[in-house]
Amino acid sequence: MFEVSRRQFLKLSGATAATLAIVELGFDPHKAKAAAKELKTARTDVTPTICPYCSVGCGILIHVKDNDVVYSEGDPDHPINQGSLCSKGSSVRDLYTTDRRPKKPMYRAPGSDRWEEKEWDWMLDRIAEKVKETRDSTFVVNEDGIPVNRTEAIASMGGAALENEECYMIQKLMRGLGLTFIEHQARI
Repeated sequence: MFEVSRRQFLKLSGATAATLAIVELGFDPHKAKAAAKELKTARTDVTPTICPYCSVGCGILIHVKDNDVVYSEGDPDHPINQGSLCSKGSSVRDLYTTDRRPKKPMYRAPGSDRWEEKEWDWMLDRIAEKVKETRDSTFVVNEDGIPVNRTEAIASMGGAALENEECYMIQKLMRGLGLTFIEHQARI
């Protein structure tokens, strides 16, 4: 003889009622599944890109609709990740859509306790001014008192998400500025 506990009876009754309600309303799970796939990316522009987080270089497909990122997913045709993404890569959409994303450069003056928004032109001029000031005041002098046009007061750290061409241009710029401490994330 089969005995049913009160808890099992309630579970079975609830499942039966839900099934009957869905069947009577004409719910077709196959149509719902097909519609759900279509709704996420319907009429979006798809742009392939590379994940910015680490040096693996996973491929990501970014779906854009009305100048807004609506969905991101792993690129199934990419040879490295073949459509899969880690937790950081899966959340790459948040880089663009978060309300905490700075839209302008942020600057904190020496001695200040707060950040302020600045314009790009002002920020780039300020960086160039500080790099030149540091470079000129810290040029290494040889034993004869002659500057040898290099500085050890500035360092450069490249990122693994950069392409070969970008790394080449950064290397040229840093060498032209006289830096000796030039490193890259992939070597560390």
